[in-house]
Amino acid sequence: MSHANYRELPIHEWLFKHFRDPLVFINHDEQVIRENEPAIHMLGKMEGESIHEYIQFDLLKDQKESHLLMKLKMGTERSFRVRSIKMGNREDFLYALIFQPVSLAEQKGEIEKVEKDWMAVRSEGMVMHEEGRIIDCDKTFARMFGYEPCELIDRDVFQLTSVENRSKLLDMLQNEYDPPFPLKGVKKDGSTIFLEIMAHPRAHDQLLRVAVVKDVTERVHNEKKIEFMSYYDEVTDLPNRMYFNEMLNEAIHQAKMTGEKLAVHFIDIDYFKQINDTLGYSFGDLLLKACASRLKHTNDANTFVARMGGDEFLVLQRNVASKTEAEEQAQVMIDTFKQPVSIEGYDLFTTISVGISLFPSHGTTADDLIKQADSAMYTVKESQRNKYMSYDSSMTEKFEAMLSVETELRKAIKQEQLEVHYQPQKSIMTGKVVGMEALIRWQHPTKGFIPPSSFIPIAEKTGQIVEIGEWVMRKACFQNKQWQKDGYEPVIVGVNLSALQFHQKDIVQRVRKILDETGLDPSYLELEITESMAMTNEEYIIKTLNDLRQLGVHVSIDDFGTGYSSLKYLSRFPVSKLKIDKAFINENQKQNQAIVKSIIHMSHSLNLKVIAEGVETVEQLNFLRKEQCDEIQGYYYSRPLPPEQLSDMFSRPYVH
Repeated sequence: MSHANYRELPIHEWLFKHFRDPLVFINHDEQVIRENEPAIHMLGKMEGESIHEYIQFDLLKDQKESHLLMKLKMGTERSFRVRSIKMGNREDFLYALIFQPVSLAEQKGEIEKVEKDWMAVRSEGMVMHEEGRIIDCDKTFARMFGYEPCELIDRDVFQLTSVENRSKLLDMLQNEYDPPFPLKGVKKDGSTIFLEIMAHPRAHDQLLRVAVVKDVTERVHNEKKIEFMSYYDEVTDLPNRMYFNEMLNEAIHQAKMTGEKLAVHFIDIDYFKQINDTLGYSFGDLLLKACASRLKHTNDANTFVARMGGDEFLVLQRNVASKTEAEEQAQVMIDTFKQPVSIEGYDLFTTISVGISLFPSHGTTADDLIKQADSAMYTVKESQRNKYMSYDSSMTEKFEAMLSVETELRKAIKQEQLEVHYQPQKSIMTGKVVGMEALIRWQHPTKGFIPPSSFIPIAEKTGQIVEIGEWVMRKACFQNKQWQKDGYEPVIVGVNLSALQFHQKDIVQRVRKILDETGLDPSYLELEITESMAMTNEEYIIKTLNDLRQLGVHVSIDDFGTGYSSLKYLSRFPVSKLKIDKAFINENQKQNQAIVKSIIHMSHSLNLKVIAEGVETVEQLNFLRKEQCDEIQGYYYSRPLPPEQLSDMFSRPYVH
C-alpha cells in the first residue's frame, strides 16, 4: 500500500481521531505525515517537518517497537514517554509515535486512559465447531494461552475457560451476540487471562462458528487498580473516606430497618505533626502504616477501619448494645498503643485520642455522625489526650465558640489588641528580682480581658501560636533591653515556647534574628519548654537545646512534675532550671511536700536551679526557703503587670 495519500493509515480513521494521547505518523523518509488533535495542541503543527527537529529519532527507529523518556528539542521543557511502533512491510512502512506526558499528576491519568488496542488490534481469529471443538486457530490466539496452534486443534474450547465462566461460553455458542462480552480464560500454566469475545454470525452451513478474541488482561488489571485507588488510601492500604462514607450510609440504612445501633470512632494520632516535622514525612508515612496495622488487628468482623486523612482514622462499629460497649472498644484501641512502635531503629511511644458518636442518639446521617465524633475527639485532645470521649451536645456549642474565638484572634493580631505582661521572679536567698516571665494578655475592645486559657489552646490548634509566640519573644526581648537602657540591673526574661514553635526546624535561627534585631544579649533570654515537649523526641530535643545553649540562651523546663521525665533525660538535657508546677505548691500541700522536696534535691544534684511558681502564701514561701528552693514566682509577691507598672519592683530589696 502507498502512503502518498496522507489519509491512508494502518489504523481506522475513527481510532486516529479519537485517540487521547498525541499520536504522530512518520514515513520512511522520517517526515511527519499526520498528527492528531492532541498532538497539535501539545506539540504544535508538525506535518511536513522532519521528526529530527523535535526528538532524537535515531534512538527509536532501529527497532520494531521501543519506548524512551525524552524531552523535545524545542517548544517545551516537559518530559514525554515516546513510544515508537514500526508498521507495515519492509518496502512500505510507517512509524507511529505516541507521546505520553510524564508527571506525578498525570500518572494516574495514564492508567485511566488505558490505550485501546488501536493497531488494528490483532484480535485473534478462531474457528470453533458448535459443540466447542477447535477446528483451527492462528498463532497469536494460541500463544495468548501459552500453546502452539497444533496443540489446540481438536481441543475442547471449554478447557480454556475458567470453571465459573463455562456456562456463559455455552450460552454464547448457542445464541447470537452483537457486543463483545467478557470471559475469564485459563492459560496452559494455570494462570488467569481476561478476554473479550466477539462471536461472528453463523456460517452458511450452520456448522462452524468464528470468534474474534481479544486479550484485555492489562486493561482489567488497570481498572481494578483504578478502583483500588478510588476506594483505598495509598499510604496505609486502608479504605479511604469515600469508601467509609458508603459503608456508613449502608449501615445506617440497614440500622433504620432493624433497630441496630452503630458507633463511629474518630481517631487522631497524638503529636503526629511534631513527629512528622522532626523526623520527616517518610518517617511519618511509616508511622501511619504502623498505626493502621495496629488498628486493623484490634478490630474484628463487626468493625470497619478507614483512614480519614492526615493523622486521622475512622472506625465503624456495628451491633453496638450500649454506649459502654462502644467506649470499651475505644479503650481496646487505645491500649494497643501502650507498646512502642518500632520504625527504622526508633522505639517510638505514641498514643491516640478517640471521639465516639452513636447512631441514632447523636445523628442519623453519615456526615452528622462523623462530625460529632470529630468534635468529641477534639475535646479529648484539648484536655489530656490518650483518652476517649463520647459526644454530647455541649461539644458542638463549644466548637462554635472556638471558631468565633479563632476569628476574633485573627483580628486581635492585626489590630494590636494583644499585650505582654511580666511576672517578677525573686531569689529566695537575696530577695532580688532575678527574672521576669513574659505572659500574653488579650484586651478585647468590647469583651474586655480574655484569659489566655480561652485562646492559647485554639491558637495552638490553628497554628496561630507560631506568629503569636514570635511576637511575644520579640516584644519581651525589646522590653528587657529597654529596662537595661533605663539603668535597671539586668535580669533574665523568660518566654514560653509552644510545641509548634520549638519543633520548627529553623527555631535557633529565628531566636538569633530576634536577639540581633532587639540588641539583647542572649544571656538575658530564657526559653521555657514544657516537660511533655521535652519527651517527644529525645535526639532532636538534645540537638536543638545544645544549639540554643551555644547561642548563649538559657533553657528551662516548665510545669515540671506533670510529665514523665527521668533522671536519665534530665542529665542529658542542657537545661539550666526546672520550674515546679504550681499544682504541687497550691493543691494538697502536705501530700505534695515530699514531691517538691525530691524535685529540689534532685535538681541541685544535677546543678540545676529550681523555681516554684504559684506561690501565694507565707507558709508556702517558708517551706520553700527551708528546702533551699532557689527562686519563687507568684501572687504572694506580684501578679503579672504591664511594663510601666514594674519599675519599682526592681528596687524592692526583699521578698516580704
